[in-house]
Amino acid sequence: MSTQDFLVELGTEELPPKALKTLAKAFTDGIVAGLKAAGLPHGKVHSYAAPRRLAVLVEQLAERQADREQAMDGPPVQAAFDANGNPTQAALGFARRCGVELDAIDRSGAKLRFVQQIAGQATAELLPGIVEQSLDKLPIPKRMRWGARREEFVRPTQWLVMLLGEQVVDCTLLAQTAGRESMGHRFHHNQPVSIQRPTDYLEALRSAKVLADFDERRELIASKVTELAAKENGKAIMPADLLDEVASLVEWPVPLVCSFEEHFLQVPQEALIATMQDDQRYFCLVDGEGKLLPRFITVANLESKDPAQVVSGNEKVVRPRLSDAEFFYLQDQKQSLESFNELLKNVVFQAELGTVYEKAERVSALAAQIATQIGGNAEHAARAGILSKCDLATAMVGEYPEMQGIAGYYYAQLNNEPGDVPAALNEQYMPRGAGAELPATLTGAAVAVADKIDTLVGIFGVGMLPTGSRDPYALRRAALGVLRILIEKELEQPLTPLLQAAIDQYGSRVKADGLLAQVHDFIFDRLRARYEDAGIEVSVYQAVRAVHPDSPLDFDQRVQAVQHFRSLSEAEALAAANKRVSNVLGDAEDGQVQESLLAEPAEKALFAALQQAQQDVAPLAAAHDYTGILTRLAQLQQPVDAFFDDVMVNAEDSAIRANRHALLAQLRGLFLSVADISLLG
Repeated sequence: MSTQDFLVELGTEELPPKALKTLAKAFTDGIVAGLKAAGLPHGKVHSYAAPRRLAVLVEQLAERQADREQAMDGPPVQAAFDANGNPTQAALGFARRCGVELDAIDRSGAKLRFVQQIAGQATAELLPGIVEQSLDKLPIPKRMRWGARREEFVRPTQWLVMLLGEQVVDCTLLAQTAGRESMGHRFHHNQPVSIQRPTDYLEALRSAKVLADFDERRELIASKVTELAAKENGKAIMPADLLDEVASLVEWPVPLVCSFEEHFLQVPQEALIATMQDDQRYFCLVDGEGKLLPRFITVANLESKDPAQVVSGNEKVVRPRLSDAEFFYLQDQKQSLESFNELLKNVVFQAELGTVYEKAERVSALAAQIATQIGGNAEHAARAGILSKCDLATAMVGEYPEMQGIAGYYYAQLNNEPGDVPAALNEQYMPRGAGAELPATLTGAAVAVADKIDTLVGIFGVGMLPTGSRDPYALRRAALGVLRILIEKELEQPLTPLLQAAIDQYGSRVKADGLLAQVHDFIFDRLRARYEDAGIEVSVYQAVRAVHPDSPLDFDQRVQAVQHFRSLSEAEALAAANKRVSNVLGDAEDGQVQESLLAEPAEKALFAALQQAQQDVAPLAAAHDYTGILTRLAQLQQPVDAFFDDVMVNAEDSAIRANRHALLAQLRGLFLSVADISLLG
């Protein structure tokens, strides 16, 4: 089958930079899906995107579809002809549907069948529809019209290139008639660029000062910015999103080093970085210790004859923005951090739950309780809690919302707040996302957990439960944050007393009936996905959940122990034995084993083994060494197996039967001190 390379490029006005990668991928995926649906085999597919164009190049695309057969089944042969062999209306109707005479219908099988040979269409005829369908399905939240045209797209279109081999695919899409002429750089080469064949595309545009390959532009920017930063004895801050956005803004990237006045460095560097990155798309430079340098790198979209003018222009643009940040910072310092709480007394946290200041009071009390439990400083935790929301009322956070917590940290330092109180004001929002940094201080951990618990209890308490698609108060993230802090920092904090304290603080503002259990379950439910992601089977999680540990750290220690137990050779037999014990005992209460009623050697041996095991695991239980407990209990396999092989559990004598049940209850109790391993089957 002969093949040709295929190229489609849609030229537009500047596309939304934050959406460029998404649009390019969707355009490519749509074309690939269309080719597959049309049965057109092809080779490698390349996706290209620049500020004014989306393009796809498909190598070795078949020139036409393969011929194919289409079979249609009709009525049964017996129903198609009468006793004299004459066709019935059913047979005649089927022939009409097929568009042929009855003689062309196959009647050799149980049913009438018509097999039609369908010639494959030429690819050039199919491509316009495939491209159009892909464009129609692009994820564009809001489409626009331009001029008097009825066509709609994310931006006005300017040209369309569609080539199959060296031939133009004849079509008109989005008001543009397909041709072979693209456009060069808006300033360096603002004229048509003729594309003779698809494989010429990249180099033809490169000669017109356009790097059409998004990944190439991105890598070039990263490389040159890194090189320039090193010459300034610094390192560039290059978040992936910022790098993507800058690559989406330029066709011919030219990074340049710029400067700002050093006096701006007195402002918290996070604010300076935020305004330079978010507002101007600059790359900031830091030294070896992570401190901001009075330098930044801008990426121009042209090679200027006088780069100094471009540098000067960017320095003039950034100066008033940095001056604003400096003004907010100095303005906030005219009053103490704590005084901002007065403003928060008039700011609503949630309509039914009171003000932000009242939330800070609750967080303060909870944080002190947690600090006492985890070995922290209760006074520092209480102080950090009462200051925790102050910076929300500052001018700095009002202008730069991402500075919440960070501004509080700096202002608390200026106010000489004691110990780790300043750090805790920033750490209260940790972790800020999946896998993000955790609080480094115990005070920060206490405030972070208290804040999240207060939110969970309050929002659940007014009935605003998260749904599959809506979680406006980020309750799932809050629950995961609590779990990560307590587990990964190895902090022993039972949840029940903490949740009860939070409920008590809200008083009549929340519906307390069943609230504790509801929030408790919600938090521990989040662990299931965490363990699945770590490769731990659900049955392990369920075995631990069955014994209802109250501390996330304790829960995790049990899970790790059960996961290790599953790797032991004795695990499968003991899990089965525990399942059998559970079936035998049901919900029966434990009883005392009377040694005088033990008659069979196997039950005497099991009783002795259990007595010894109880002594051995006692110190392990005190140390929460659950792995050690289960490893020791694995030694019970032989006496347990012998018991079930040699002893009639449900003996006719009620006293003996009850005694044997009590013996099995002891066995079950030993394992339940860690988990219900009967669920591991």
